[in-house]
Amino acid sequence: MSLDLRIPLGLMFLIVGVMLSVYGLFTRGSEIYSRSAGMDINLIWGIVMLVFGLAMFLLGRYSDKQPKTPPVEGTTRPLGHGH
Repeated sequence: MSLDLRIPLGLMFLIVGVMLSVYGLFTRGSEIYSRSAGMDINLIWGIVMLVFGLAMFLLGRYSDKQPKTPPVEGTTRPLGHGH
């Protein structure tokens, strides 16, 4: 079994996304968002990181479950012998 890098990267983005989203929820409506036109940047980017981390993690887990079947002989042509 080889380690797919999408799994640890997905977990890292999930953890940071959760922390940033929670911080954004607790500081909602605070004065710190006056410089960003009142938008809760922490919450927005926390959700973006959550979605990206979840996609990476699920894609990494899904690729692990795919059966590894050897190629059937005669289905591929050797390189350089095409028409």
